[in-house]
Amino acid sequence: MAMIAIPRLSAPMISGDALKAAIGSPGLRAAGAAGLFAAAAAAVVMLMGPISPRPIRIHLTSAFAHAPKGWSESLVPAGHISVTEEVIRLSDRPIGLMDEAASLDARPATPVADAGALPQAPIAGFFAPGPGGPLPIIAQDGRTPYQAYSRPFLSNGRPRIALVIGGLGLNARATQAAIETLPGPITLSFVPYAEGLQGWIDMARAHGHEVLLETPMEPIDYPDNDPGPYTLMAGAPANETAKKLDWILSRASGYFGLTNYLGSRFLGDQKAYEGFMGAVRGRGLGFIDDGSGSRLSGGGAPRASAERMIDDHLTQAAIDQQLLQLEASALERGQALGAGFAYPVTLEKVAQWAQSVEQRGYQLAPASALAAKK
Repeated sequence: MAMIAIPRLSAPMISGDALKAAIGSPGLRAAGAAGLFAAAAAAVVMLMGPISPRPIRIHLTSAFAHAPKGWSESLVPAGHISVTEEVIRLSDRPIGLMDEAASLDARPATPVADAGALPQAPIAGFFAPGPGGPLPIIAQDGRTPYQAYSRPFLSNGRPRIALVIGGLGLNARATQAAIETLPGPITLSFVPYAEGLQGWIDMARAHGHEVLLETPMEPIDYPDNDPGPYTLMAGAPANETAKKLDWILSRASGYFGLTNYLGSRFLGDQKAYEGFMGAVRGRGLGFIDDGSGSRLSGGGAPRASAERMIDDHLTQAAIDQQLLQLEASALERGQALGAGFAYPVTLEKVAQWAQSVEQRGYQLAPASALAAKK
């Protein structure tokens, strides 16, 4: 089986869709297919950043399924590109983290002794095929995806502080910065519309971050403020909400729960909230909101609400003050949960704050450790 090896890159994803469409053209000759692929691969190498000596290998079968006969024989080495005969399966995980033998197979659940890298998703027994991709399910032994995908946590008796940093997946630079510069106990939430979403989640978990999936919900000022085509609407029929939610949930695997994106109207509607929480509970997930649902109760699933947004005002002084307020709340009540967005100034200040917060007598905790059934 023909393979092509190119140097390992720092970019989040390489897609073969455009190449597949071009090669599928019946009028394209074998030599032309080879030339097109070599040129595209060379362009990727030049454009997408730092190159290390260690190569990755990209499986060509699906991308060139409809190529004319003889295309593989026409491939010739060019620059950093070489052709081999190895058979390796490739996922859409970020190239910078892929092993040379990356696989889409489910991995068995394994304990994480040092709470460093979290087990790779999907974990066997916690997903089932859905119309748009894998959907989370409760395992036969009763364990839930919430338990399987949340970051392990052991309290040391100190006041606990958790932070959720959201809006990730759309801006590659901000997403990579959040994953790589923030400590593992900080929870990251991802936009379901992001390209290469599974790859970003895999990268986050490899760096020790547990992950939430953002759920677009109807705000008060909809449609002037529109969270996108899969927004959960307060007055929608139950089957429409379920269909949209299934699409959101099937976008990737490895998240322990959901969080809201907007949603002031949706979360203000008790019937809509109860229907949503029924689906969350049925999937064995949790729900962490940005504070919009702090007055809501019930649902039977692990729940937590952020008590403050740390970057409502985008200045360094304002963010520092909000982080100090979180410390004060944790000292008073034993724990505190904050939320923020992946703005550059937020990432910078949170990274600085996290370096010293435990030296001041607190314990940095994942958001899942602060959730409880309500």
